[in-house]
Amino acid sequence: MHSLSSQAMRPLSLSPSFTHSSCQFRFLSSLSLPGFHKFQTLPSFYKIYPNAPLFVRNCTSISAKPSSEFRKDRTQEPPDEKLRALRELFTKPGVNIDAYIIPSQDAHQSEFIAECYMRRTFISGFTGSSGTAIVTKDKAALWTDGRYFLQAEKQLNPSWILMRSGNLGVPTISEWLNSVLVPGGRVGIDPFLFSSAAAEELKETIGQKNHELVYLYDFNLVDAIWKESRPKPPNKPIRVHDLKYAGLDVASKLSSLRSELVDAGSSAIIISMLDEIAWLLNLRGSDVPHSPVMYAYLIVEMAKAKLFIDDSKVTTDVMNHLKNAGVELRPYDSILSEIKSLAAQGVRLWLDPSSVNAAIMNTYKIANERYLESIENKKKSKTKMYGDTNGHSGGPTGVFKTSPVAVAKALKNSAELEGMRNSHLRDAAALAQFWVWLEEELHNGAKLTEVDVADKLLEFRSKQAGFIDTSFDTISGSGANGAIIHYKPETDNCSVVDLNKLFLLDSGAQYEDGTTDITRTVHFGEPTARQKECFTRVLQGHIALDQAIFPESTPGFVLDPFARSFLWKIGLDYRHGTGHGVGAALNVHEGPQSISYRYGNMTPLMEGMIVSNEPGYYEDHAFGIRIENLLYIKEVDTPNRFGGTAYLGFEKLTFVPIQNMELFNVLVSHAASLIKWSLHNMMTMCSKSRSALLSYENESVATKLVDLSLLSVAEIDWLNDYHSQVWEKVSACLEIY
Repeated sequence: MHSLSSQAMRPLSLSPSFTHSSCQFRFLSSLSLPGFHKFQTLPSFYKIYPNAPLFVRNCTSISAKPSSEFRKDRTQEPPDEKLRALRELFTKPGVNIDAYIIPSQDAHQSEFIAECYMRRTFISGFTGSSGTAIVTKDKAALWTDGRYFLQAEKQLNPSWILMRSGNLGVPTISEWLNSVLVPGGRVGIDPFLFSSAAAEELKETIGQKNHELVYLYDFNLVDAIWKESRPKPPNKPIRVHDLKYAGLDVASKLSSLRSELVDAGSSAIIISMLDEIAWLLNLRGSDVPHSPVMYAYLIVEMAKAKLFIDDSKVTTDVMNHLKNAGVELRPYDSILSEIKSLAAQGVRLWLDPSSVNAAIMNTYKIANERYLESIENKKKSKTKMYGDTNGHSGGPTGVFKTSPVAVAKALKNSAELEGMRNSHLRDAAALAQFWVWLEEELHNGAKLTEVDVADKLLEFRSKQAGFIDTSFDTISGSGANGAIIHYKPETDNCSVVDLNKLFLLDSGAQYEDGTTDITRTVHFGEPTARQKECFTRVLQGHIALDQAIFPESTPGFVLDPFARSFLWKIGLDYRHGTGHGVGAALNVHEGPQSISYRYGNMTPLMEGMIVSNEPGYYEDHAFGIRIENLLYIKEVDTPNRFGGTAYLGFEKLTFVPIQNMELFNVLVSHAASLIKWSLHNMMTMCSKSRSALLSYENESVATKLVDLSLLSVAEIDWLNDYHSQVWEKVSACLEIY
């Protein structure tokens, strides 16, 4: 599963050209102790202004129609009652606004959130994970990125304007507000749902037209109209993440973090990102679908730590675990009062502006100003009595920089890496069984919907040791649905998997010891020449990135063209990032690293990080293609080290056959020994030379989606070697069935 960039986990960004999440990037702090990593940092907020947006073009006379031509005629639909109810609140005492912004995020800037916080989905009907809605007194608009253009077209009713972020001529959120509001307008936000950095940028940009940004602390306007139908907050119990999977105990992690506080001149830090809290405390939860995290805040001081959480989720085992680590419990809703208290005591608090919400940041700054004023007043009183001896006044202020936990979490230790490797092999075994089943069912005439297929895959995965959940909603798209980049099939509105169309399956799982994410695209019939060319060029990009060797400190955007260049040669491209970070038994999307054309993220790719490799191509309303593996970044041995620089490369974690899953086509349905035999049989076929592969083209379906005339000898060698590794590693896992 892909994200636009690592910043898909961040709140709305407002700089020109890109409105989703391209301009507030988490830069890396200086890290030094075990579990943390030291290197030079860049300024916290580096705005980018790409020269031009990306387009998807066809290179032949066959062309996909523009999305607008396929939009349903909904002019007869009734007025949107939710928008009417929301606008009625604009004039309520204490509100008095002209526009209201509803982002996708929760109070922790999460990409994926609990149902009770899906306010943008409730008000707009758009269910994608990324998007920002704005409602004025007479207009409603929604911004989303290229992954969701087709989905948004289907889901938005005529009351909404779809803003395709990044497309030429599409205004940013601030530009649009400045154009539709009369100067001096009031723009309301829930400050808990915006990072401090995003809120400050919004305040600055709309201020150019004398608009005021209004923080509505007391209640969320969407919640007010959602009323009793709003789902209850999650309250399932949390669990301890076993040390054999975590690799480091909580005491060691907290000790390293406290050393960072000393180096930064801080005496406490607030952590608000849910995966950072889960990683730091070796805890896992289930508050967010598919993500093993729990809603909480964490404040770490020099001698103690406080976890702000609903204590009904805390079991006896978790309580003892936290007590042994010196962590106290506090009510979740008491976070602002604690922030005030720390400021009143003169605590120099470390806050990450890119993740800490505006409500917390503003509360600290106001309380800190009051503390400094009280110090100043006391000094003035003493001066009157005794005279000023040092000639200046001062006091603590906050430390505003990236959380050091972000990078520490991204650099997997040996236990985490072992868990990721093992979970990927078990996952590959489940996928092998699944593809055998699907191939057989379809060729026997079974009518299977996209939902049926996703459910069956879940059944196979759930039998694997340590399985907990899927790592995201399975993207099961037949034909044109595969072109909807984050398509989610629904039982009452999905397609039957068609033998004569491309089928894209993007799926993943959460295991006790690791997190998986894999995409394969297959054709069960005869693909067209165009589909074969597009698939082959996507495969070439995948191979090129997998084989990349690069100097340490290289940011991910430098590698992005490796994956796109084969598509670029014929004027094609794709509207998403090439790679995102992945957590170890944590979130399937993890920052701060990414591989993306959005070149403002200067986070270097570092040994120990895990990233996805997932180029694709999507022809609107026709088909979609994506090939995805997860990769571990490691140091490689090169014959030279220019300037003393170390070089890095990739180790594959995913081992499932690429190209049409007919690598399992000769399988018959019953014994597991036949699963192993036929996998070996097809891998042997794929281990032939280029000429042998060409001679097998009619006899074997192993090369059905690949145009061999486009592949180099080195690329065929890569494919053969990969399939040999699949056989060696996965066959042993299949022996137990």
